[in-house]
Amino acid sequence: MTDRDPIFVDTLDTILTSVTDLLGFEVASISLVNASGMMETVAVAGDEQARSALMGHLVEVDQVAEELLKAEHWGPLRFISHDKLEIPPEELAWVPVNLEASDDPNRWHPYDLLVAPLYDSEEQLRALISVDSPVDGLRPAGARLSELEKFIIQTRPAVLNVIERAELAAQVRLADAARLVVREASSELSIERILEVTQTAVTRCFDAFGMWIQAFDQDGEGQNIVHASNGADIRLTDELRRIARVAARMMWDLQDVGVLADTLPSVGVLTSEQEEAIFSFMRTIGVTSMLFIPLGAGKECLGNLVLTRRGGRINWSETEKRVALDIGHDLGRALLNARSFERERRLVEELRELDSYKSNLIATLSHELKNPLTSILGHAEMLEATPELSRSARNSVSSVERGAARMQRIIEDLLTLAHAGDPHAPFAPVAVDLRASVLDTIDMLRVTINRKNLQVDVDASDEAFKVFAEPEGIDRILANLISNAAKYTAEGGKITVSLRQGPRNVRLDVSDTGLGISEIDQANLFNEFFRSTNPAAVALPGTGLGLAIVKRIVERHNGRITFESQLGKGTTFSVVLPRN
Repeated sequence: MTDRDPIFVDTLDTILTSVTDLLGFEVASISLVNASGMMETVAVAGDEQARSALMGHLVEVDQVAEELLKAEHWGPLRFISHDKLEIPPEELAWVPVNLEASDDPNRWHPYDLLVAPLYDSEEQLRALISVDSPVDGLRPAGARLSELEKFIIQTRPAVLNVIERAELAAQVRLADAARLVVREASSELSIERILEVTQTAVTRCFDAFGMWIQAFDQDGEGQNIVHASNGADIRLTDELRRIARVAARMMWDLQDVGVLADTLPSVGVLTSEQEEAIFSFMRTIGVTSMLFIPLGAGKECLGNLVLTRRGGRINWSETEKRVALDIGHDLGRALLNARSFERERRLVEELRELDSYKSNLIATLSHELKNPLTSILGHAEMLEATPELSRSARNSVSSVERGAARMQRIIEDLLTLAHAGDPHAPFAPVAVDLRASVLDTIDMLRVTINRKNLQVDVDASDEAFKVFAEPEGIDRILANLISNAAKYTAEGGKITVSLRQGPRNVRLDVSDTGLGISEIDQANLFNEFFRSTNPAAVALPGTGLGLAIVKRIVERHNGRITFESQLGKGTTFSVVLPRN
């Protein structure tokens, strides 16, 4: 766990300082489960000698779990008496030297452990808060133990939130590396050049020792040469090439990657004999773990990418696996480019558009998350500065909640946009009553409508207007269009939602008497992240994703969307969807 964000470290230090300054312990530390499945100490407050000894200390998560099983439960805390501790003293990294061992059951023994395990929503152990060396030399009890328990209960959400933010940052860094792979590799016409421009970013991104690519030719057979990033001569036997071809196709069909290490569970697509042949090969080249990634485009598997590691770190995190599969898609397209110049020209254009989209996505995400995260961190520090929730602290919590809610809305929009534009995403339409959905949406927005004293009319017969669509997609179309109409219509204005049924389609019109859209803005209205040039519209909150999401969902349903607008007089959006 290196190169951590200073804000991440400062937040953990602030949490721990509350323990040492207010709760009477000389040492407090926080350990996190890292990507290698080890519990690593990442923050220590109090005694400097303890800090020097504990920072970066590693212990296996399984060993910690075993110790927790025999611990005494003190509310959210777990106490392990020195006489029950099975971890060798030298593995504790630090033992208080100012405490003498005593048989008094009320006194703190140098080998006593008091920790608070923090679990996520899936009951996975994510962190440990440890306290040691009480100032009075006594095991906490009574009011002091109650204060400590209360502190742990209040602190748990903050620590887990810090971990989640760190993981989000890691995902963004990995996505940046994947974007670099797409940008640099998409225009190359040889595997050697693809490796040359991608190997630094990919190996650094995954903390890998090396990588190689085996490409399949037009007939789907493995080429004789395996292309290694560091120029190494990787000689695969015919049997290993055959195994790799079969495994790559199976993994591509499953849309999954495989981890190969003789101490980890089987990947499930190879026989025990095939796996042993691979492990034997790994031992000859000094590799302890491999991440096997299928490369492909569409339904066709075009080859495989192998990332290798040496030493004790053999596992690969779920985030790494997800990004690796994305890279498998990106490099698969690059390999397809290398087969045909004409295919290259078409795919380069698509990948450049994708690159531009991803760049804007990351930039907007970073910008929009900056202020909410600053709010979260600032007020979290205020909250942690006192053990009791004062009126000011409650105001801070309220501010944290508002910032987090805004961040969540942005993230949800981004995920919806990505899903709606992904041709590989499952599409499961059913019969949906558009009229009922309109009424539900208006009811959901009733607070906003009433607050602005808007008149909302539904112009539709009582019959059912059935369309063939995904319900969640219809809900998002209606919510975005009607909420936009409400947002950009002045107090006392009018919104009209009309439904008309044709032989093959249903037409939805959402009209308002709001701000309207200028001719300049109309040309860019459905572009991602576009915000109006009208100052009155810009003053209202938004991400510029709402209409882009609507357009992608409509097109996903083989529908069409149009609009008519006049600046200062209002706008009408029209959506046509296939009838059920």
